[in-house]
Amino acid sequence: MFTALQPQRQCSVCRQANEEYQVLANSWRYSSAFSNKLFFTVVDYDEGADVFQQLNMNSAPTFMHFPAKGKPKRADTFDLQRIGFASEQLAKWIADRTDVQIRVFRPPNYSGTIALALLVSLVGGLLYLRRNNLEFIYNKTGWAMAALCVVFAMTSGQMWNHIRGPPYAHKNPQNGQVSYIHGSSQAQFVAESHIILLLNAAITMGMVLLNEAATSKGDVGKRRIICLVGLGLVVFFFSFLLSIFRSKYHGYPYSFLIK
Repeated sequence: MFTALQPQRQCSVCRQANEEYQVLANSWRYSSAFSNKLFFTVVDYDEGADVFQQLNMNSAPTFMHFPAKGKPKRADTFDLQRIGFASEQLAKWIADRTDVQIRVFRPPNYSGTIALALLVSLVGGLLYLRRNNLEFIYNKTGWAMAALCVVFAMTSGQMWNHIRGPPYAHKNPQNGQVSYIHGSSQAQFVAESHIILLLNAAITMGMVLLNEAATSKGDVGKRRIICLVGLGLVVFFFSFLLSIFRSKYHGYPYSFLIK
């Protein structure tokens, strides 16, 4: 692993990737199949800048496999941007390059169990306090909001993030420019999924306002304003969403307002 872990580098992705790399290395170290066929090493830029220069490497983190014989090929560089850096994905890549199977063992993490217990306790306490009046359970608006939250999370790619473990964003080491939208249709950044979530929410809000303007029986002037606001939200944010789709799927011919 070629990385830059020093605090002055401000590489949060490097720290996350290092954690996954250490999990994988320890899984191999304490495996019953452990042997000297495979070694895990780390090169930090501030301690081995000459190595980075010799390999013409200008970004971190980067994972490379060095075979016992011959020079590394293109497939010996892990496609971090497309696959992410989760230990399980790294283990699959290592198996493809070396035929060494590594079963990943993660240290126990009780944060999910604690969060679930707190959620159950909170819901149970709320139901207990409102035990004499449980009409809020039948509140359609509340259930609709909860359903929308789940839909936004799933359609924005949060599950993909959980499985692949992509970086939050990408900072170009040459000019310092930060990219929040991945340029490929095969990958995404965590920040990108947050942006898509907000865009979908804004479009949905516009549709809700349009429906409210069409079905309510209030003042005509107020309904007209609500209709215009809703239409503006749908048109602008859908144009923005379409422009992001167009930037990822190169050659897509259609655009609307924003290119």
